[in-house]
Amino acid sequence: MSDALEQSDLRKGHKTVKLGPREIPIPSDWDAVPFNEAIELNPRYDKPDNGPFDYLPMDAIDEEKQTIEYWTQREKEDCTTTWFKNGDTVYAKITPCTENGKIAFIDSLETKVGSGSTEFLVFHPREGKTDERFVYYLANLPEFRAVTISLMEGSTGRQRVPSDVFKGGLKIPLPPLPEQRRIADILSTVDEQIRQTDGIIERTKSLRGGLMQDLYSSGIGNGEFSTHQVGPREIEIPSHWELCSVDGLKSTNTSKKAIRGGPPGGRIKKSERSENGAKLYVQENVIHNDFERRGDYLSPEKFEELQSAEVDPGDVLITRSGTIGKSEVFPDDAQRGILGSSLIRVKVNEDIIRPQYLSQYLAD
Repeated sequence: MSDALEQSDLRKGHKTVKLGPREIPIPSDWDAVPFNEAIELNPRYDKPDNGPFDYLPMDAIDEEKQTIEYWTQREKEDCTTTWFKNGDTVYAKITPCTENGKIAFIDSLETKVGSGSTEFLVFHPREGKTDERFVYYLANLPEFRAVTISLMEGSTGRQRVPSDVFKGGLKIPLPPLPEQRRIADILSTVDEQIRQTDGIIERTKSLRGGLMQDLYSSGIGNGEFSTHQVGPREIEIPSHWELCSVDGLKSTNTSKKAIRGGPPGGRIKKSERSENGAKLYVQENVIHNDFERRGDYLSPEKFEELQSAEVDPGDVLITRSGTIGKSEVFPDDAQRGILGSSLIRVKVNEDIIRPQYLSQYLAD
C-alpha cells in the first residue's frame, strides 16, 4: 500500500486514517481515535499481598505461533513492574523481539494477576470501547507494527518502542464494538484452523522422523544385522550395509577442500561486503531452506580471493553455530557465492552417496 492514498483509489464508503506516517483505508462508519482513548497502556492493577504469581519471561512466547509456551512463578517481591490480567495483550518493545512479533493474548493466567518481563508493553481494552481480542489483533496489524518499529529509539541492538508513542497522537482505526467482536471471531476461527493444521504437521513430522529412524538403522525388509562401535555407542545396521566416516565420503574430483568451515581468514568484515555480486551464504539460508533470501554480497575482487570457499550445487551445508546441525543440499539454481563462517561444507563423492541422503541423515 502506498504511503498516501488518492481519494479516487478508495472503495465507495471508505475513508483514510493516518496511522503514524502512513494512511490506511477504513470504512466510513469507523472512528479513528487516539490509541490511549481506546486502549489503556500498562494498567496499574491491585495485587494480592500473597503470592506466588504467574510470571511470563520473554522467551516463553513462540514468536511464530504467538502462543505462550510456558509460565514460571515468582513471589511478589521478585516480580517486575509489568502486570497484566487475562484479556490483556503483551507486546514486546525491545529489538529484535518487536520486529520478530513477540505478541501474545493473555488467557491462561491461573493467578488473579500475572507479571512479566519489563520489556513487555501491556495493552488493556477500555470497557465499553474496545473488545479484548480486537486489541490483540490490532497489535498484529502489519501497519501498526510497522509504525512502532519505525519509532524505536536507543543504541543499535538495544532499541525500544518508547511509551510516548502511544500517549501522543498515534491514532488507530476503531469499528463499532459489535463489529470489533465479529472481526475478532473471524480471525480467532482462522487462528484455530492454523493451530489444528500445525498439529497435523507436527504429528506427520513425528511419524516421518520415526520412519526415517527405522529406515536409517534397519533398512528395508528383514535380514541379518551386525554391531559396530561408533564413538561411545554400539549400533546395529544390516550386515550388507557399509559403515563409513563422513571424511570417507568426500569427493576427490575437486581442487577445493572437501570439508571446510567458513571462508579463509574467518568472518567477512563489513567493509568487504557490497550490495551486489557473489553471495555470502549464512546459517539462515540453511535453517529456512531458502537460498534466494536477500543477504550480504561480495565484490568480484573479494569473491576471487575467497574462491576456495565457494559452494557448488550438491554440496551439503551444515550449520555450526546458534542452531547447530541443520543440514541442506546446495541447490542447482542458487546464485554463486561462498560459505559463511556459520556453516560447514561437505563435498561428497556421488558415486558413493547421494548428497540428499547424507543431508537427511545428519539432520535427523
